Amino acid sequence: MPVESAYNHRMPIRQLSETMINQIAAGEVIERPASVVKELVENALDAGASRVEIVTAGGGLNLIRVTDDGSGIAEPELALAIARHCTSKLSDDIHDIRSLGFRGEALPSIGSVARLSIRSRTASGDSAAEIGIDGGRVSPVKPAAANRGTTVEVRDLFFATPARLKFMKGERAESSATSDVVKRIAIAFPAVRFTLAGPDRSTLELPATDDTPEGRLARVAQVMGKDFPDNAIAIDAVRDGVHLAGHVSIPSYTRANALQQYAYVNGRPVRDKLIAGAIRGAFADVLPRDRHAVTVLFLSLDPSTVDVNVHPAKADVRFRDPGLVRGLIVGAIREALAGAGIRAATTGAAGMMAAFRPGAAPYSNPGPANGHRSYDAAYRAPGGFDLSRSAQRPLDMGYGEARPRTNGFAENEQAAFDTGPLASADARAGMAEPAEALLGMVLGAARAQVHENYIVAQTRDSLVIVDQHAAHERLVYEALKNALHSRAVPSQMLLLPEIVDLPEEDAERLAMHSDTLAKFGLGLERFGPGAVAVRETPSMLGETNVQQLVRDLADEIADNDTVETLKERLDKIAATMACHGSVRSGRLLKAEEMNALLRQMEATPGSGTCNHGRPTYIELKLADIERLFGRR
Repeated sequence: MPVESAYNHRMPIRQLSETMINQIAAGEVIERPASVVKELVENALDAGASRVEIVTAGGGLNLIRVTDDGSGIAEPELALAIARHCTSKLSDDIHDIRSLGFRGEALPSIGSVARLSIRSRTASGDSAAEIGIDGGRVSPVKPAAANRGTTVEVRDLFFATPARLKFMKGERAESSATSDVVKRIAIAFPAVRFTLAGPDRSTLELPATDDTPEGRLARVAQVMGKDFPDNAIAIDAVRDGVHLAGHVSIPSYTRANALQQYAYVNGRPVRDKLIAGAIRGAFADVLPRDRHAVTVLFLSLDPSTVDVNVHPAKADVRFRDPGLVRGLIVGAIREALAGAGIRAATTGAAGMMAAFRPGAAPYSNPGPANGHRSYDAAYRAPGGFDLSRSAQRPLDMGYGEARPRTNGFAENEQAAFDTGPLASADARAGMAEPAEALLGMVLGAARAQVHENYIVAQTRDSLVIVDQHAAHERLVYEALKNALHSRAVPSQMLLLPEIVDLPEEDAERLAMHSDTLAKFGLGLERFGPGAVAVRETPSMLGETNVQQLVRDLADEIADNDTVETLKERLDKIAATMACHGSVRSGRLLKAEEMNALLRQMEATPGSGTCNHGRPTYIELKLADIERLFGRR
């Protein structure tokens, strides 16, 4: 019927049937089989279960069965359990929510679009009871046989709403989504045993650990793999009553997507944009753009300061003070990364081991060794890049003239390469330190330079290979950032102030942050009710689109109450300068210079990766080397 006709022939207002109301609610709560599993498992956990077993068939569309050993449902309450807005989890205060479920919508919603049966027995009950609901039609309660706990069985999901079935994906995709939901919940409840069985006889078993930090990390390892604990950094921070705990991966241990970023608010699994954005911000200058950190973060705060009733699926939350939460996450992760020292991902050594095995495919690198094709080409071309004369050189590192390229270890050429030690190097580099002392350092003692780009070092129990360009790029970048943020950023006065028209609320937000913006070299002030006048911009930005910059800042302040956009732009310029001003591939280094570079790496936070997120070094344990030669 055309829109005009529908309005001209409006139907009278009437009360919707209970079944239709439940089906409308199911459209919000029950999106796919994984949504059903989520709601049923959360009910089991709210009932105090220590064991949860899930069985599915047909990707969950044919069958979902969830069995738990929780407190059970008393027989007189079974009829209420499948009625809308009936719950045992909510007090009179909607702001004091301390359970996973509280809306009283899940079971009636499921029963309106599927065939649902609930069989339950309490600890004090002599027998179990069962109730069924078939596409909204309720069957009477009847006696049943069961152990303590509850078994909920869902068959023929969406049979009562066939149109919804057209939106379901294949069996494999639905099973994968269900597995992800179970894993996501299981991380928050390490003391509970979870079992998920499918029709292809594949079973996910997550044995119970305990609710200690060690037990929680063991559960995380069950879900995310045994490599994660070896490549993770612990997080533990408190700010204004908000506690953040968990683990984040070191910068060299990443994934191609953000699926292994788990976040919890008061034990509830959430997919929150603010938290995801904070994680991206914390890792902004240590990861490549197309890589993502692996994280497990738990936020604990007063339930009255967070709204979990934003959406019926309860996956989104809203914080009373989003700036506080974002600042806590960014600050805690960056502090943890800085305090963790230099660490290489264990997977790097594993990849090297695999490459050395007989029959392994040869490694093919389409670009130069340091990943900067244009810079390497510029260095090798006649009259190309000359660091000593470069206008982009940010720090005086004391480099001499470039020497001709040679092959092999080039010990003789290095001995003849007569330059002083790096001006910014650790003072110990100029001292004749005992070799044994250097072997005890994290990156050990430099032994050789291979292919004029890779420093080979030795520790007491490993071999270390360092990419000199990538490593020095990070060192220069960190030095630039420290200089940049330790004092006010130099600004340039605009000949004529730039007037930026904005909504009144955006202009007000910018004015409130004007003092902070001034520290980054952006001087602005209110110019009437709906505009700001920009009088100064950061000198590092050069000629910039002031209108776009101010609008981006206004949008970010509205979303996160921060001015990170401007800081990130300045950091990107510093990264570019560091890229141009660092030691090039092909630069021959003396032993003192190589050891100085290693010592600086050990003292510099985040030096395990370059500015672009690539690893700066790989460590191969002596035991692995001996295994390659059949000694073990």
